[in-house]
Amino acid sequence: MPSNAVVHLIDDDGAVRHSLAFVLTAAGHAVRVYESGSAFLAALQTLQPGCIVSDVRMPGVDGLELLRKLRELGVDMPVIIITGHADVPLAVGAMKAGASDFIEKPFDDETLLRAIRIALESYEASSDRDAERAEIRGRLNSLTPREREVLDGLLAGYPNKTIAYDLKLSPRTVEVHRGNVMAKMGATSLSSLVRMALTAKVLPTD
Repeated sequence: MPSNAVVHLIDDDGAVRHSLAFVLTAAGHAVRVYESGSAFLAALQTLQPGCIVSDVRMPGVDGLELLRKLRELGVDMPVIIITGHADVPLAVGAMKAGASDFIEKPFDDETLLRAIRIALESYEASSDRDAERAEIRGRLNSLTPREREVLDGLLAGYPNKTIAYDLKLSPRTVEVHRGNVMAKMGATSLSSLVRMALTAKVLPTD
């Protein structure tokens, strides 16, 4: 779990906010509370990353509308929806809108804490993948146009001679470019180069 992760708790019922905030704080979470979806959206630009726990039935922006707005804005923090009025269509709608979990009241503390723990771990893993992808793309951008052409040939599974023929280069020149590609990408083998391409989603499509 990220050390600076914050649980953003949204509920229009003050007693519920206080009770859940106490449970979460006692479990070691940093917590920020909001009395409405609108209040949360108003604070969005200053939020620390973490997890969002929102009631579904609230005046103004309800939980499902909030979830849709967050996805439209590109906010990828996991959202756990809680409600005292659960039904199948509501649960399906929440999950289709991107909720990481849907919890029906009344629930025990551990149910919520477990959902938050899973959501934060998933979010951290996703953030790590995004950081790795960005780093690999930065390395890709350091390649010259010719080195990128050689890389594309390697990723397509072509031997040096075929790449040389396609690019109208000598096999020796392709070997030099290949060495430069491996060095700039920090790849120790062709398989590690392929793994990077998979991570960065740049494998040739044809």
